[in-house]
Amino acid sequence: GFGVDQLRDDNLETYWQSDGSQPHLVNIQFRRKTTVKTLCIYADYKSDESYTPSKISVRVGNNFHNLQEIRQLELVEPSGWIHVPLTDTHKKPIRTFMIQIAVLANHQNGRDTHMRQIKVYTPVEESSIGKFPRCTTIDFMMYRSIR
Repeated sequence: GFGVDQLRDDNLETYWQSDGSQPHLVNIQFRRKTTVKTLCIYADYKSDESYTPSKISVRVGNNFHNLQEIRQLELVEPSGWIHVPLTDTHKKPIRTFMIQIAVLANHQNGRDTHMRQIKVYTPVEESSIGKFPRCTTIDFMMYRSIR
């Protein structure tokens, strides 16, 4: 197996391998409260077989002591990216200091788990480039066209 650094190395051939009893936890902490929209996890049953997660819980919160489960996923022989929306009950992106991914069960009752990649996406912010304020005063209207 490989270490936690392999979860972010953009290489689908490497993986993080847990060690010990379930649940297996991956904790993602941010320096400041961050708006997050989607969590993506790469899983490959054909490569990992009994090491492949079959039940995952996604939790968010300010720290380890107040995590709330926002999604629970049942995976059946996954192959590829699993997209997990990180939204509240009103479909708005969540603001959080921490995301915890808990592997609750593996395929074929496997003990340890493999995770190949994890990505966290924030919402795309609209750019102010190309947006001009509406010039509606009389003074501005005098100069709105070029002669």
